[in-house]
Amino acid sequence: MIKVLHTSVNKIFEAVVIGLGLTALGLLPLYAQQAPLSASDIPLDVDAIYQEILPSEEYTTITRAVLSQMVRNHYSEVNVNDDFSNTLLDRIIDGLDPSRLYFTQADIAEFEQYRYELDDLLRAGDVDAGFLMYNRYQKRVIERLVFSLKRLEEDGSPFDFTLDEYLIIDRSEEPWPASQEELEDLWRKRVKSNVLSALLADDTFEEAKESLSERYRAQLSQVLKNDQREAFQYYMDAMTMSVDPHTQYYLPQAAENFTMNMSLQLQGIGAVLTTEDDYTEVVSIVAGGPADMAGQLQPNDRITAIAQGDGEFVDVVGWRVDDVVQLIRGEKGTVVRLSVIPSNADNDFDREIISITRDTVQLEDESAKSEIVEIERGSETYKIGVIDLPTFYIDFQALQNRDPNYRSTTRDVRALLEDLKAQDVDAVVVDLRNNGGGSLSEANSLVGLFIDRGPTVQVMDADNNNNVYGDSDPGLVYDGPMAVLVNRLSASASEIFAGAIQDYQRGLVLGSQTFGKGTVQELIPLGDGQLKITRSKFYRISGESTQHRGVLPDINFPDLYDVSDDIGEAALDSALPWDTIETTSFYRPFANLKPALSTLVSRHVERLQNDPDFNYIEAQIARAIENKEDNTLSLNMETLLAEREKNDAWRLLIENNRRIAKGEEPYESIGAMENSDEDEEEIVAVNMPGLDEEEAIEDEEETDPYLLESANVLLDLIELQGSSAFSMAQQRN
Repeated sequence: MIKVLHTSVNKIFEAVVIGLGLTALGLLPLYAQQAPLSASDIPLDVDAIYQEILPSEEYTTITRAVLSQMVRNHYSEVNVNDDFSNTLLDRIIDGLDPSRLYFTQADIAEFEQYRYELDDLLRAGDVDAGFLMYNRYQKRVIERLVFSLKRLEEDGSPFDFTLDEYLIIDRSEEPWPASQEELEDLWRKRVKSNVLSALLADDTFEEAKESLSERYRAQLSQVLKNDQREAFQYYMDAMTMSVDPHTQYYLPQAAENFTMNMSLQLQGIGAVLTTEDDYTEVVSIVAGGPADMAGQLQPNDRITAIAQGDGEFVDVVGWRVDDVVQLIRGEKGTVVRLSVIPSNADNDFDREIISITRDTVQLEDESAKSEIVEIERGSETYKIGVIDLPTFYIDFQALQNRDPNYRSTTRDVRALLEDLKAQDVDAVVVDLRNNGGGSLSEANSLVGLFIDRGPTVQVMDADNNNNVYGDSDPGLVYDGPMAVLVNRLSASASEIFAGAIQDYQRGLVLGSQTFGKGTVQELIPLGDGQLKITRSKFYRISGESTQHRGVLPDINFPDLYDVSDDIGEAALDSALPWDTIETTSFYRPFANLKPALSTLVSRHVERLQNDPDFNYIEAQIARAIENKEDNTLSLNMETLLAEREKNDAWRLLIENNRRIAKGEEPYESIGAMENSDEDEEEIVAVNMPGLDEEEAIEDEEETDPYLLESANVLLDLIELQGSSAFSMAQQRN
């Protein structure tokens, strides 16, 4: 049996979805046996606690089967040769030690013997080389943690924070340490940096030493849990994901967990997590989940500690992501608190505490919603309808049971469009920001609400069979001006919808480049395990792939997500490339929007120059780019304190610039800004004679600046086409 996965970005990030439990990006929860000793009782003796991990005999059969399936059934031609071996070795090493903190040059030189041998060994089912490298990594991690613990617990010498020392933040391009002495000096600085961060977070020196000792011992305990299943899973992940990032083998217990998680019934917070340089990092937020509703947790935030309700925080730096998941999951209605380093933090000692109430996360229950944004131009007030679509959903069970009232994206949006038309909206925005995809059939049928009929997407399989999907239902629900708003987290089905609207010139695509998830995976049973393998690729009706490149907007909006090098298909190793096939025959363009684009872009740029919210966003983007270029972290306390003051002054400046430009009272200090409760909306406007403080307090939340600008772009389009009553259907060629 083969099961096709209509994957969304939340299912392909190769990470762990809290509340959904979806796993992937290299490492799965692996159910290793518990360490026999508690963290506090582990002796600081490498020889006493390190144990070599040996492969099971059954791994020979599994390895051959996985390799055979990849060669026979993967979308791309897979050649298990020296090039494959070369790529695999680099992936193993970079995956185990991406920051070059554990292996030495001698280790890497030893691994080079396998540079062009892994293909031959794998064909024979021999996984000893993979286990050798994994064991070496295991031992090196234990050595570094023991070294760090001895520095804190046994070495009584003080840390000198007056020296002008520094750490290199991103070491991925640095040379491997040449000796044990060089490696130990690197870790001496890392321990010193962690102590300094704790001190700057207002811990005393003794508190810093105690908390870091607990952290390192917890990490050591985590490492000692690793067993043969973890080592084999890692080797299989490295092998399969050398071909593409969405192909992965699941061991029996992992496969059972994966299947359970596909039911979308687990209780948690609704966030996609992965591990990055000892931190658990947020990849994305599940639409409609508790984290999404709370509105505080953001992609690229790093979780440092977790507390249950009002309980004590547990430091989770260095933990495996599946163990972090276990702390975050809990009974529905209970509260979990997260200590996070925000994605926009200027340094690692900035922390925020986020409280989230756990709930059952069910994507199918997250339905489309609508609102109306009013825009004043001159003496006229225009109404722009907004349809917020967090995912492409359908209640398959109700459909199979022939329930006439089954829920689906297309049905819900149809009703919303009819309601918006009844309210005489001038245009419609379909908001697909952060929409990771979902049902392919719903993406196709949703396009049909805005066009008469025609193809919407092409799907090319591994046998070069091109299947064209589309809308065969004549007629359309809405024929007025429209736009699709997307961002870097809009993926899969979202890209199919946006691409079709753009190809038909049915509406404008606004925002930023989409994710670029243009492949389809299938599940193939292998014994008691499963292989998730890429079997097909999406193409737009224009013939362009959505893979890797995604959909490029007609008009770009600045977005902080675009600064990150870690978001998007292009950021994933071995991602399949963008390419093109023949254009499918489809109806002529719905309208001719291209002549208006240059004017629309120039008006958009001019408007943003004077927009307080977008000026604020642009300032954050410039700051993020500047911070990326600085790859060092000072270990001098005075220097770091000066940097923190400078960063706080900058944050206060740009926030107050925005507030003043919007006629609001500026904050007196950084403390006042951080302690302000935006939910109480106690924002007092300035320069408003005749109003006292209570009269000036805003009663409603401000409209999303991206929606406001989308509305303004559509009004520009309406103006260019003639009048506010313009119907795009009249402009068909």
